[in-house]
Amino acid sequence: MTSAVGPEPAAGDDDRRNGSDAAGVLILGACAAWALITAALHDGRPEGVLLALLAVAAGYAAGRICGTLLPVAAPSAWALAGIGLTVGLPHLSPGPEIITPLGDAGGAAALLTLSTGAACCAAWATEPLVLRMTLRALAAGIAVTAAVLGSVGGFAACVAVLLCSLAAGRMRHRGPGIAALALSAFLVAGLTWAVAGNAVPGGLGVSLEGQLTPHRVGLWHDALSMARGEPALGVGPGRFGELSGTATRTLLSDGKPHSAPLQQAAEQGVVGVTLLAAAFCWVLYALWRTRRPTPVALTAGAALTAVAAIACLGNALSFTTVTVAAGLLAGLATARPLADEPTRHETTNARPRGDRLAP
Repeated sequence: MTSAVGPEPAAGDDDRRNGSDAAGVLILGACAAWALITAALHDGRPEGVLLALLAVAAGYAAGRICGTLLPVAAPSAWALAGIGLTVGLPHLSPGPEIITPLGDAGGAAALLTLSTGAACCAAWATEPLVLRMTLRALAAGIAVTAAVLGSVGGFAACVAVLLCSLAAGRMRHRGPGIAALALSAFLVAGLTWAVAGNAVPGGLGVSLEGQLTPHRVGLWHDALSMARGEPALGVGPGRFGELSGTATRTLLSDGKPHSAPLQQAAEQGVVGVTLLAAAFCWVLYALWRTRRPTPVALTAGAALTAVAAIACLGNALSFTTVTVAAGLLAGLATARPLADEPTRHETTNARPRGDRLAP
């Protein structure tokens, strides 16, 4: 095993950190303002977007505070709470369910994925080997819980986060890891767009449609058609359900296309999609600049990227529990603890103290 070391503080880090915080405020503010603008022009209903933004901001602020005071206990507690919420509230909302392929429209899968990320972050933030292994066992238990609940996508995402977290301890620089996470998320979004536009080769397209269900693909086709019809402003927040032929023909419809980027494109146009991408990139940038240990930053990034992929294939971001949890994990991973965190985890083959991982 190798040691996991945090980034060495450098001159100007505080300025860059404050700059990333300011960028986050501007991006989230722009998302709220654009939702209100498009709603006013098309008689839309921006309440859902505003609630999601408020949930992310509140979760992020709470994560920063809890991560400063309790860098190990806070993510550990959240991991346990995530399991409790998923098991205790299996449907997460009273609305209709679309189970295939992500389980409860992706909400449970996303919540369990974030819980796995929190447990792994807590493991990297603690020094005692027994506690670290216990927290990793908790993360593995969350993945098993996803499998028991029948969430195939949640199980796959939890396992991916756990493996990425273990690999993060061997990475000397976090930059390539952050770039790979960003590329992965955009590839999934591009695949979603290709399926919606019938741009996937025949055999693969048929296979994907079978996994995603024709109903969901039909919703994606409708969303892309709306985006092409109103590329600048979209049809207005909250109006997809009343304009989608696929949704109106369904007895139990939640009025959503079950894809975050396609919903943004349909309801808020190109600007809405750009702002959504900017918000995700901001989170990854904040993780790149954080002074928390590199494994913590990459683990949180892996969990949030997995949730972004789930959101491309389902309506995970429609659940307030998920948006709060995503903001909370991002805040925990970018907080600055009051006491200095251990910059290394002693192992039998520990590296010299001068070998540090740079952000």
